[in-house]
Amino acid sequence: MTSSPDRHARAMLPIPDRPGFGLTTYDAKDPDTAFPPIEPLLPPEGAPNVLVVLLDDVGFGASSAFGGPCRTPTAERLAAGGLRYNRFHTTALCAPTRQALLTGRNHHSVGMGSITETATSAPGNSSLRPNTKAPLAMTLKLNGYSTAQFGKCHEVPVWQSSPMGPFDAWPSGGGGFETFYGFIGGENNQWDPALYDSTTPVEPPATPEEGYHLTADLADRACSWVRQQKALMPEKPFFIYFAPGATHAPHHVPKEWADRYAGQFDGGWDELRARTFAQQLELGVIPADAELTGRHAEITAWDDMADELKPVLAREMEVYAGFLEHTDHHVGRLVDAIDDLGVLDNTIVYYIVGDNGASAEGTMNGAFNEMANFNGMAALETPEFMRSKMDEFGSPESYNHYSVGWAWAMDTPFQWTKQVASHWGGTRNGTIVHWPAGIEERGGLRPQFAHVIDLAPTILEAAGLPEPTMVNGVQQSPMEGTSMLYTFNDVAAPERHDLQYFEMFGNRGIYHKGWSAVTKHRTPWLMVGHNPPAFDDDVWELYDGSSDYSQARNLAAAQPDMLAKLQRLWLIEATKYNVLPMDDRLVERAVPEIAGRPTLIRGNSQLFFPGMGRLSENSVVNIKNKSFSVTAEVDVPDDGANGVIIAQGGRFGGWGVYVKDGKAKFVYNVLGIQEFATEAKVAIPAGAHQVRMEFAYDGGGLAKGGDVHLYYDGTVVGDGRVEATQPMIFSADETTDIGYESGTTVTPDYTAHGSRFTGKINWVQLVVGADDHDHFIDPEERLRVAMARQ
Repeated sequence: MTSSPDRHARAMLPIPDRPGFGLTTYDAKDPDTAFPPIEPLLPPEGAPNVLVVLLDDVGFGASSAFGGPCRTPTAERLAAGGLRYNRFHTTALCAPTRQALLTGRNHHSVGMGSITETATSAPGNSSLRPNTKAPLAMTLKLNGYSTAQFGKCHEVPVWQSSPMGPFDAWPSGGGGFETFYGFIGGENNQWDPALYDSTTPVEPPATPEEGYHLTADLADRACSWVRQQKALMPEKPFFIYFAPGATHAPHHVPKEWADRYAGQFDGGWDELRARTFAQQLELGVIPADAELTGRHAEITAWDDMADELKPVLAREMEVYAGFLEHTDHHVGRLVDAIDDLGVLDNTIVYYIVGDNGASAEGTMNGAFNEMANFNGMAALETPEFMRSKMDEFGSPESYNHYSVGWAWAMDTPFQWTKQVASHWGGTRNGTIVHWPAGIEERGGLRPQFAHVIDLAPTILEAAGLPEPTMVNGVQQSPMEGTSMLYTFNDVAAPERHDLQYFEMFGNRGIYHKGWSAVTKHRTPWLMVGHNPPAFDDDVWELYDGSSDYSQARNLAAAQPDMLAKLQRLWLIEATKYNVLPMDDRLVERAVPEIAGRPTLIRGNSQLFFPGMGRLSENSVVNIKNKSFSVTAEVDVPDDGANGVIIAQGGRFGGWGVYVKDGKAKFVYNVLGIQEFATEAKVAIPAGAHQVRMEFAYDGGGLAKGGDVHLYYDGTVVGDGRVEATQPMIFSADETTDIGYESGTTVTPDYTAHGSRFTGKINWVQLVVGADDHDHFIDPEERLRVAMARQ
């Protein structure tokens, strides 16, 4: 059976309209009146549906489909009906992997050399995707696919992530997805996420107490979407990108899922690596001659961990394992929905088990609140504190992460973890491809080298679509990946993707025809007081992948000429793809003025109006490690007021000015561990008034405390003290809101649903710096002063 020829010229997108020529009658009733029927745009006949599942922070040795301890029956089912790839690679970090996957280009080529929060003005690290590199979803949509994304989007530049956009980098803006439901950023609270429907902020449809969990919600939305798509447009193929925030920290999961693993990790991470390695050999997902790499000195042996902490550590891993199984279960619901529609056989399913290696960002002890480590305050989480919170890990009361040791075990049999782009522990992720209509073998294994940039060209080839040369009037640069289609039905096919560079925060390496030359530059979990060496002082290693699958035998001393050749090749590739200059700075890149990226903030003052919200920390003037004041003009009804005036952050760190029982209050919440509150002695009188809070920072370094003063109309009404502050970050997902609080609340003094201010807020002004001594702002001057400061 031959298919009809494709009548569209698809190299230029959108496909140019072609006017029809022929007889044009004067009267539509004329019997000679005839026009060809309007036909919807479709891809070439037989083009498959596409489902791309990308999990978050899952190491090669985590999923049971690749020998790991976490049960993933959906992954196993798809692998049994398709192919496992045991040499598939990512970039070692989330946003870079995602942008590379979505475009078919290397991460530095599309400006995503690291995460958006550390973007600089260097082309390879700007977080800006050039318009010469259109995303796969756009290409598919403009060729007649229905497109939808559910879950995490970490590709939006931080200065474009506010509710005002611009939305060019958002999935449903310029990303090519007709539908988007999920969150913007690197991580989110699974119990109470900051969600967007397209570009509109929305609240979760239920509460944790009502059984809400983000992964289940995303699966619900995706299942509903695909059913409706096939009901209304059965002839159109779909492209679904399902990217839950799982299993990125926080490791949030219903308790019953974690309890399934009770006692299974009491032997520790050294024992777990050995057990996983044996299972990988038995499954055949690694070569029979593969070796288990050793533990580096930076990773503490299980036997050397404090005995009092070991029950907590074991619980951390139980929670994580339950989290991964729970995630796989909901992926299975989506697969089942597609199967129930009768279209699974002609759906290419890419199940990529992790966007990088397992995350070692939780310190050796793990964390009840991972923000403690990001603020250099992990010491607050003492063993006694951790034991007291042991039963709450994974619950809505936690923002938890597991130990570095567990991350290392989840990357069995490789060295290192997420962020370490030099070694396979950071970049080699188990991947499954399922497509019964296009893959003859069931349960096969493919050993060819592949990379996440190969997915886009694979999908285009499978759909019979060319790479576009022009998209929206802009000439396109070629994709940099290699289609994997040649491997689908030929296990012995010589690999075609035989050259690939890697780099992340100076950790770097290169793969070429089986060989890899690599150097680790910095250790991910050493964030405070750690200075990596100069780049030229990094020590390189050399591995022969033809006989050393896991990078266990360093041949640098034995073959210096080969090492030198590959080092030079890395430099050539780095120059070609905008890797240079390398940038291992951490704190400096968090400051927009130093990094060279735009910011929405001007000067030391910011003016807000009621109803503004979902403002990320990058959208609000930085009050950390300095004095600041908040002034609000409010109208109080005769029966008094209650609710939030302004709040930043949430349960796991932040601050707020609010009214309780008619009295103004200020609260500073340090990591959900310490709370410092100051309350006015009297209620705010009825009528129009200015409520003001002044925080006078002690100075003398980071994370210090300060004195608090509350004022009504310039008259002091309350004093208090904050003994410690957070120096770097409040939250990765909570926001700043005016007149209400979304997400979790900074204090249990009120609930999110009861946080809305019951009076009227006219304006709120936030001023940073010790030069602000006006206890009362003249309303006539307020706007002029605010605008001048900005």
